[in-house]
Amino acid sequence: MTARTPDTPDASDTPEPPNTRRTLDRDKLFAARLHAVRARPYLATALFALHIVESRHVPTMAVDRYWRCYVSPAFVDRTPEEELAGVWVHEVSHLLRDHHGRSDRYAREHGLSGPAERLRMNIAADCEINDDVFGDGLTRPEGAVDPALLALSDGELMEDYLRQFRLGPRTQSLAWLDCGSGADGLEREWELGPDGAYGLSEQERDAVRFLVAQGITGCPGKAPKGWRRWAEEAFQPPQPWRELLGAAVRSATSVPGVGEDYTYGRPARRSTSVPGVVLPSLRRRPPRVSVIIDTSGSVSDAELGSALREVAEISRTVGGRRDLVSVLPCDASARLVHSMCHAEGIPLVGGGGTDLRTGFARALRESPRPDVIVVLTDGQTPWPSAPPPCRTVVGLFPRHHTDAMWDEDDPYYVPDAPPEWARVVEIGSGSGAGG
Repeated sequence: MTARTPDTPDASDTPEPPNTRRTLDRDKLFAARLHAVRARPYLATALFALHIVESRHVPTMAVDRYWRCYVSPAFVDRTPEEELAGVWVHEVSHLLRDHHGRSDRYAREHGLSGPAERLRMNIAADCEINDDVFGDGLTRPEGAVDPALLALSDGELMEDYLRQFRLGPRTQSLAWLDCGSGADGLEREWELGPDGAYGLSEQERDAVRFLVAQGITGCPGKAPKGWRRWAEEAFQPPQPWRELLGAAVRSATSVPGVGEDYTYGRPARRSTSVPGVVLPSLRRRPPRVSVIIDTSGSVSDAELGSALREVAEISRTVGGRRDLVSVLPCDASARLVHSMCHAEGIPLVGGGGTDLRTGFARALRESPRPDVIVVLTDGQTPWPSAPPPCRTVVGLFPRHHTDAMWDEDDPYYVPDAPPEWARVVEIGSGSGAGG
């Protein structure tokens, strides 16, 4: 992360020899993280999502795309806590801004390969982060790479910077720079890889980004311009289909009979006309919504991430009452029902076949029973033969014709269309259908 100028080389800029034994000062490292959280509270979810891995192969701190943070014990020892806080924010910024994915795409589109090009991507990613991330309670680490070092302007994206510079005299002092595959997409030998311990799944990573984006947009004016831009662009603004899905849920929750029940808590006025008899009155309570998410193998990680975002939107249609929304992951079987109050910890496990009929049955066994069932699926499932005793809305992930023919066991399988008794909204489309 930090660098020295060309005329002041420092042996500490290189990884420690493997036989050097030094204990990682975790107290100092975690104190620096708390400092970072106080300075940038909207990044707290992301900072605490990182898992620390002690490593003598990194010069400073580095991250992989699975949200592991590799830390050099020697670097922690020699770096002031205030600067360590800045490094925490810098490293997690690579992951939040998807620099690994963007670097991979840029490399494919421009036919780039090799460690030298990945170093250039790391430098460009640093420039995107460091132009406005420090200050206001966050100390700038010594020698942090910024656009001025390359005679470039502030406020641009990694891709913009990549088009404006090449490796040369200006970047000689940065040859040691290594923020890990989380910054440039190139996996290192010392990283734990996709099958290693402590990594976050794609859904979990997407959920962290979503919560951070929510925190930034919910506190306008407190985040730097670069972070506000990221939060606005991280998740696209509502599309017509999203408005249709919200309208369908609102319609389902507002029809007569939904959420209505008789109560003796306040006797009916007509009780006075029947002496000696107390009649219950009809009262409307807030509607309860059960969201069934298809977690089968035919649903992609990106679609599961989108489903979590739709759950957050659905909670707004019931006045923000997260306690009235439950989430039920389902593939061929339905598992635990999760409260929306703990949405950030909802595990979307599955990956097998698909039979959402088990999800309907499980949702209807809940007490109290839901007033509306919302199903988010690709449609490759059997449907209940009879309508459930509540309104149903289906959010349908799009499938091309060739996709619709795919099944885990039968390549000629053609899924049934959603039933007529469900209101259907095609996610990613501007049209809705159904009753």
